[in-house]
Amino acid sequence: MKKLLVASALLWCASSAMAQGARTDRAAVASGESVYLRVGCQACHGTVGHGGAAPRLAPNTLPLPGFETWVRNGTPGWTIATGMPAFPATVISDQELADIRTYLASLPPPPAVADIPLLAP
Repeated sequence: MKKLLVASALLWCASSAMAQGARTDRAAVASGESVYLRVGCQACHGTVGHGGAAPRLAPNTLPLPGFETWVRNGTPGWTIATGMPAFPATVISDQELADIRTYLASLPPPPAVADIPLLAP
């Protein structure tokens, strides 16, 4: 009986931690989407990160260290017509940047061209 109680307590702790993690992920996704739209990422990368004037970002996003480096440094010699501007921590905090990456990674891939009736041959 004692083993059953210990096992039940461990299971409850694990499920509680998983539920907490899920809430945290949902909060990060919501925050990331909000910041992504607020700072104007969608203007070049599309509303859901599937590309446009700039490359697709979702759902196969760079690992966080590479993502941070790219966003912080941008494209050297950036102009409005080419590359990406740098976004310093005064514009996007480190936490907001991590949330943007979580948001992008949470998005489903775009449909295949063949699955879009207007584009199908």
